[in-house]
Parts: sequence; C-alpha cells; structure tokens
Amino acid sequence: MKLILRILAYIVLAFALLVGAFIAWSWAPDIPVEQLKARWAPPPSQFIDVDSLQVHVRDEGPRADPLPIVLVHGTSASLHTWEGWASELKKTRRVIRFDLPGFGLTGPNANNDYTRDVYVRFVGALMDKLGVQRFVIGGNSLGGDVAWTVAHAHPQRVDRLILVDSAGYPIASRSVPLGFRIAGTPALRSIMANILPPGLMAHSIRNVYGDPSRVQPELVALYTDMARRTGNRQALGAALQQRLAQMDSGRERDIKTLKLPTLILWGGQDRLIPPAYAQRFAADIAGAKLVMFEQLGHVPQEEDPAATLVPVRTFLQEAAAGGKP
Repeated sequence: MKLILRILAYIVLAFALLVGAFIAWSWAPDIPVEQLKARWAPPPSQFIDVDSLQVHVRDEGPRADPLPIVLVHGTSASLHTWEGWASELKKTRRVIRFDLPGFGLTGPNANNDYTRDVYVRFVGALMDKLGVQRFVIGGNSLGGDVAWTVAHAHPQRVDRLILVDSAGYPIASRSVPLGFRIAGTPALRSIMANILPPGLMAHSIRNVYGDPSRVQPELVALYTDMARRTGNRQALGAALQQRLAQMDSGRERDIKTLKLPTLILWGGQDRLIPPAYAQRFAADIAGAKLVMFEQLGHVPQEEDPAATLVPVRTFLQEAAAGGKP
C-alpha cells in the first residue's frame, strides 16, 4: 500500500511539475495599452473618444475627398490589416480605418457588448465625430459583416460597398484557427487568460493565409501584442459567444435588399469562410461584381495588398465617374 501511495505521489508531483513548466513556458499576461502605443500607434495614429471609448484611428489622405473610404477589420485583427491598401489609396483618397471595440488598441467597451447593432452604431458615431456623412465602406470577415450591415441600416450614408471574405451567412468552416477554438471554449478561455503558448499565434495566422510562408515574425508580433492588449482576450471570448447567439439564416433577406454598387473579393484558399459564400453574396446582391484570388486565403488584402487593390482601384474610379460596376 505504501508503495502504491508513493507511486501516486510521484505521478501527482510529475503532473504538477509539467503543468508548472507549461505555465512558465506559456506565461503571457495582458499588456497595458499605453505600453503598446509606442510600437503600434505612431503618427498618423490618433485616439478619438467615441461613447467614452478611446478608439484607435488612422485618418489619412486629402480631407477634401467628398467620398472617404472606410475600412473595417475582422476578428482579432486591427487597422494594420489594411496597411497595404491604405499606403497606396491615401495618395489620392481619404482613407479611414480603426480598431473595432474589443480588438486592437481600442480594446473592450464598458458593457462587454460586441453584437452587430453595437458595431453599426459605433461606425455611425465615429463617422459623425470625423464629420463624414457619406462614404464608401469595405470590410474583411467580421468587418465585412459590419460593413454590409451599416450599408443596410444607413443606405443614405453608404455610396459603395467592398466585401472581402465577408461574414454574413451561417458558416460551415473547413478549418477554424486554433486561437478562435480556444477563445470560443469557456473552460479553456479562463485558463488562457494569462498564457499564450509560443507558436499558437503563428499557427492561427498561417491557418488563414493561402501561402503560410508569407507570415513573417513582425506580423506574428503584431497579432500577439493585439491579443495581449489588456482585456482583449476576454472580449474575444464574449464576442464569439455573442456572435454564435446572433447567428440567423434570416439575415439573407437583408443581404438581398442591398441596392448599392458592390465589389466582392475572395481568397480561393479561404478555409474559414469558403469561396462558396462569395458566390452567395454575388447571387444575393443585385449587380455585385465578384473577383476571386485563387491562391490567397481569408485575409487577401493583407496577404497580397498589391494584387487585391487592382480591382478596388477600378471600382473606385467607376464611382468617381458616376458609373456602375
């Protein structure tokens, strides 16, 4: 009996040591936003008060532009996902991008509410703050869902719509990044509040790229720091849970009511929101134009900004000429 107890004690001790080693190896507590600003929010970044939330915004290009371009990022991303597009578009157009509540350097809102209606009101309030009445809006993934919902809710304010691997329908994913799976599991979410295993973020990013070799250390560092911004991991869990509760196939009716010029861009290697959903958007939005990038993944604007910007330029030139896509 004593031998059995001794063996059990050794097993418990070994397990405790393994757990301790794992925690030490993975220890990654929250980082205060002020500490992150120096690296990730140099000029032209600014922080604008919207409903008592300090929103990370980049507003670039000519202020005289009568039709600014508003770009909305996806889940766990930030305004940096549009850097390639913005660096070119801002030469001739006003480009506005921002970190949504719950993500990036903006961080969680007071009510821990990241439902669709909250985001639609938020975009409207931010545009009011910036003095922008009418605009083109584009979004990727969650940001696409926000973009088309804003267009549906405020058709008088949205001139054109750009959807990039957009959410909107109940999704049957082929593959979900490991980080999302952990954040969406309540038991694991509490465990992961202060740990982030090395390699997890890189694995999750590679999962949404068509060519994983494009994922560079600087990009992994960006996504890691955004995840570790104080409150963002808890906000991600809440956002995923709220989004699941809001999943409604009836929203297809809203998509079908959209009557504005729409450009749909999609990565042919997207496993999170597969290309079949691009076809659904194209079928449901009258007159929409679809461009497929066969070798790219879920964030094509980030993976290959130069290639994906080509049809966007044409689309915007049509708007300037008063034409239709």
